[in-house]
Amino acid sequence: MTEKELKTIAALFYFSSAYDFVLGVIFIVAGPWFFRVFAVDPPNHWGYVQFPAFLLITFGIMFFQIAENPKTNRNLIPYGILLKASYCTVVALNTFLAGNLPDMWKPFAVADFLMMLGFIWSYKKLGAHKVAVAADDRGNIAPH
Repeated sequence: MTEKELKTIAALFYFSSAYDFVLGVIFIVAGPWFFRVFAVDPPNHWGYVQFPAFLLITFGIMFFQIAENPKTNRNLIPYGILLKASYCTVVALNTFLAGNLPDMWKPFAVADFLMMLGFIWSYKKLGAHKVAVAADDRGNIAPH
């Protein structure tokens, strides 16, 4: 992996960190305003918005940790992939099968899909530096 690729991976996760963290804060601090701006009926209880918002903040913090040291924190990337895949799946199912998802949620799905692709690329790039191993005549495996 080149230094440029490592910097690109870090930049992707810094962006994702800020994106999810800020989005979570917006939904906690100004959830009702956000729903009014997009003319979407809010849920019957704001806890349905606040819990996912706190999850976004949590993932934003995790993405920052990945950005700070992508090689060491590579093991966290699949959780980010699953987060993005989960959101994209919910939006896709409710858009194409149920046909009743407010447009407010769709731009986030596009952004999350692009980030997910970047996360998959990053995970593969960071795993490309496998250590070669060899067995001695007694079957003991040692780095080669």
